[in-house]
Parts: sequence; C-alpha cells; structure tokens
Amino acid sequence: MDHDAASRLRRPRQPPQTQQQSLVWQAGVSELSLTPSPAESGTIYASSTGVHNGNGNSNGAGTSYRRKRRSTLVNAEDSIAVRGDGYSNGAGDVKHARSASAEDDDSDGASPTTAEHQRKKQKRNKPTLSCFECVGRKTKCDRGRPHCLACIKRQTKCEYAHVANVLESAANERRMTKGPKKKGDALKPTIPNAADRGFNVNRLKALGSVSTSTGLLSNVPYSAPGSSNVFGIGSEHPFANYWTCDGGLPEVISVLPEKVQSDILLTRYFECVDPVYPMLHRQTFYADYEHFWSLSRPEKDQADGAFVALIFVMLALGTQFVTSTSPRERKQTAEFYASASNQALRVSSYLSIASIRSIQAMVLITYFLINDNHASDGWAFGGILMRQAYAMGLHRDPNIVVPDASPFEKQQRRKVWQAVLLQDTFLTVLLSLPPSATHTDVSVDDLKQDDASIATDDPTDTDYIKSSWTLANLVQETICSPRSLDVPICTTVRQKSKLVQDFRTVYRTFPTVFRYWDPQVLTEMAQSNKRVVRQTLFLCSNYFHNLMLVHASESADVPVNVRGTLEAAHDAITAFFILFQLFEAEARVWWVFNHRAFLEALCIGNVLREVARGEEGGSMGEDPLFIRARSDIGEFFILWAWGEQDANSDYDSEDD
Repeated sequence: MDHDAASRLRRPRQPPQTQQQSLVWQAGVSELSLTPSPAESGTIYASSTGVHNGNGNSNGAGTSYRRKRRSTLVNAEDSIAVRGDGYSNGAGDVKHARSASAEDDDSDGASPTTAEHQRKKQKRNKPTLSCFECVGRKTKCDRGRPHCLACIKRQTKCEYAHVANVLESAANERRMTKGPKKKGDALKPTIPNAADRGFNVNRLKALGSVSTSTGLLSNVPYSAPGSSNVFGIGSEHPFANYWTCDGGLPEVISVLPEKVQSDILLTRYFECVDPVYPMLHRQTFYADYEHFWSLSRPEKDQADGAFVALIFVMLALGTQFVTSTSPRERKQTAEFYASASNQALRVSSYLSIASIRSIQAMVLITYFLINDNHASDGWAFGGILMRQAYAMGLHRDPNIVVPDASPFEKQQRRKVWQAVLLQDTFLTVLLSLPPSATHTDVSVDDLKQDDASIATDDPTDTDYIKSSWTLANLVQETICSPRSLDVPICTTVRQKSKLVQDFRTVYRTFPTVFRYWDPQVLTEMAQSNKRVVRQTLFLCSNYFHNLMLVHASESADVPVNVRGTLEAAHDAITAFFILFQLFEAEARVWWVFNHRAFLEALCIGNVLREVARGEEGGSMGEDPLFIRARSDIGEFFILWAWGEQDANSDYDSEDD
C-alpha cells in the first residue's frame, strides 16, 4: 500500500456533500453500527443496531449492505423505519451506488472535484420566465405584465420570451376560469365584490352568477317546472306580430311613415343615439336613404331588406327620444317600428345571409330592446348578432380577410366590429354574464382617419371610438370573466395595484376633451357642442364604473379599497347626475346609464354599511368622503323617485 492510500485510510469520515447523502447520513448514522469485517479489512458492514450476529449477516427485516471505502450512499428514497425492539420493519430501504469518480478503480482517475465542477456547469432544462432586461442585469424580476416593477423603476424596455408569455397567459386563464373552491354543500356563499352585496343571496343566485341576480333583482327559482323569465324584467314578447305570412318585404315597406316624419325621427336618432354609438357613416347613409326614397314603389319593394331593417330600427330609436308625444304613444310607436325592422330582417333571411347593414341593424335592435325594458331579449338577440359577426369575419383584420377592399370599406368593418365588441363587453359587465367577443386580431391602432377619402368621419368620433375600444379591451381581459364566475377580479395586492394602474394608464390615453368633465365646463360646452358632451359622459361613466368594480373586488388576501371604491363610484354616478341635469329626457330613456347608476348607488350603500360595522365606523360622521357618499345615494334616489312619479302621472293622465 503506497503512502497516498494509507493517508486515505487514516482520513476521518467526512460529512456527506450531496442532498441524497445528507438524507442517508441523518437517517442512518445514529441507528447504524459500523464494524470491520474479519474477512476483508477494506470493507465496512452496516447493520441495524442490535441485529448484527457477528458473521456478517442480519436477522431482521432490514438489509445489510457492504460498500467499499471510496463508495458513497445515495438516493435514499424512504427513511429507514426502526421498531423499538431494534428490528427494521421493512417499510423503507437504503440504496447504494458508486460515485462517478469511483466507478472503477482502474478508471482514468478523474477526481471528485472535477466531476462536481462539471455537474455545476450543467444548465437547467427549464424555461426562463423573467424578462430579458432582468436576466441580463442579473436582478430579481417579479414577472409583472406588461412591465415588471424593476423595468418600470429603471425606465427600460421590458420584454419576455415567447414561452414565458404563453405560460403566463395559460396561468391567467386558469385563474379567471377556475371557480371558487367548495368544501361542502353547507358552505355559505360569498360575493367577492362589494358592489354586488346587500340582497338575499339564497333568493338571488339562481342565474350564472350572484352579481347577475343582484343587479337585476331577479327572483328566478332554482328549479322551475316550466319556463321562467331569465332576468325578471320585460316578460312580454319584444316584437308584436302585425304581419301576414305572404306579405314579405313589400308589406313592411308599406308601413313606412311619410318622408317628412321619417326625416324628423332620423334627425333625432343622429342627435341622441349616434354620438354614443357612432357606428354609421352619416354621409353614405343619407346618400342611400335619399336614393331609396327616390325609387318608385315597385323598385322599393326590390330594395335590400337589411337596409330597410336599418331604417326602421333607427326610426324606433329616434321615437324613444321624442318629447312631443306621450310616453305610452312613444312606446307603442317605437315597438311597432322595431317589429317592422325585425320582420324586414326575417324576410331577407338574415340568419343565413349577413352583411354590414344587417349587422348594424342588429346592433341597434339590441340597444332598442334594452332601452325598452327587454334586457333578456336583448341579451339573447345579441348572441345571434355575435355569431353573425364572427361568420362575416368582422373579428379578423380587414387587411387579411379583405385585402383588396377600399380603405373606406376596411374602416367600416373595423367600426362595426368595435360596436359589437363594445356592446358585448359592457352588457356582460352589467349582467355579469360571460363575454362572447373574445377572439379577434383587429387592432385599435388600425382605426385611422383617411383624409384622402371624400367620406370622412368626424375626428372627434374617431378618437371617441378608439378610447371606448381601448377601454373595452381592458375590461374584456380583466373584469368580464371573473364577474361571470363570481370569483375575485384580483387575487393579490400587487395584481390589484397593477390593474388600477392599467386603468389609469388607459384614462390618460383619452383625448383631453374627454377628460375635462367638470359640471360647469360641460354645462357651458352643452350650449355649443352637445355631441362631445354626450360622448364625454358615456365614456367617463364606463371608465369609472369599471374602476369602481376593481376597487370593490375582494379576496382572501385582498381587502376592499374603501376610499378608492367610493371615489370611483362618486365620479361614475356624477356623470349620471350631469346627464340628467343637461339632457333629462334622454337620461330617462338610456337603460344602460340608469342601471349603471343604480349599481353605483348600491355599491356605495354596501361599502358604507360594511364600514359602519367595522373599526372605521366611529369616524364616518366626520369624514368628508363618507358624507359625500351618503349625499350621492340620496340624490340618486330622489331623481329615481321623481322619474317614477312623472312616468306614472303621464300614464294616469292618458287613462283619464
């Protein structure tokens, strides 16, 4: 034996260096007795304490292992279980293996240090989830989207690998679509948003989400033996049947009002409805409209049924905003025109033949049904509309599906898709139902003004459409799906803070004219530019209502932001107060605006009640924020009571 071998024999036993060796060391060193074998001096026997019989064998359930001095014990899969009597129960075993450096005494002599160094240099087969900037700087990355906190502080560009984005998208989808955990049938239902609380949940949770029933005050039972009203409102059929079987389109055209009356109603439509939903191109529509009236009666009977349907639904919406007739007469006339619009679509086979005109008519019919207290029918009709829009390819980039179309036609396709997306997004928010317009590659940035075209749009309308579109995209991605499943919008404090920041970023992208909405300024502006005032109020109402929902969201780790909720709710309901002050007749017609204001007042009341029960209840009487919140609730219900009283008095006077 040479000097090096002798020194190795005399070297004391070293603690294990790997995790597997540590497991064996901790589990076995205290229970194993190491005794030299009489047959081979270079071998060590290991046996259970008190079981070794002296001849190298073990009489217990445990197994004795022989290993060479240069070998190591690795991969302890189960810990060794030893009974109190000193025998192993066989529940676990210890496996041994030769180390890479001692696989063979006659190997090339690679040292353990070299092998360990090679193992350290091996790269992990694991994708990089941090952003490129943090990886390059070797700094900690919180992997926030779209920008991590470190890149925001450094003001550097934040980009992720494709695989990291795919994994993050999949994780977000699981978070949004995973329902709340249920430990049993007796689990008390919770409502994860303060805006939806305050009612008897057991009576109001029959629909797809609790917030749906809460907002619409539905009392649908869990299991009805027959049919039941979906939303608890508007139970009568939306389209009265005035039509014969063989009348066709000529029968519908025959009930058109005189052109003078039609012109008045269309003017009212473009004054009250078009500013809020600027989907139609006014110049081209009036050109087609005048051409239609110039045709002879036989030629009119051969006109495009979708265009006739569009005219009738515009007449119906214009009638809703007329103030010269009684409420009952307005309602009956508007419903008659809406029925004519639906009949024109039916006789033109709109379910199998879709066009830009038919989609425009269906969007407006949906808005009419909602204003006419038929939210259930409007929701169902909107589902058909969404399928038709998909079938036409409106959700696709026009440069891909219709590359040879004119710039004006491409622009019109984008505007119609924006109208469909906007309607679907904010209707699902109010009704807390799943969104449908979720698959699209149409970009907001592609909606540009074509100054070279004769048929140009109002630049302010283009800015309004882009602002509404950007907001709808954010709401679609972050709010719609969680609310439809009654799960929290935000599950962590950081996620909530980031989402609030994303909403504020979107608000800063709004043109200046839509961000200055002080009541006095808007009152002065209404004298000269009522169109912009209407757009400002609707856009800001949408924005602050959804910001309120984010602040009011609650989870196990994220509390309700009381002050943020009350601030956003105040701004949102103030938009309704201004609209009521400047355009009272219109404010009474817009169901969406009224229902949104009702939910905001409900949210304020819920937050105030919960604060009064908590630790902050003692300071409510002195805090200006809480005083203003109570004032907002009082003002809303005063306006609501006046509206109900005026409507009832109008109907009573007609009966007399």
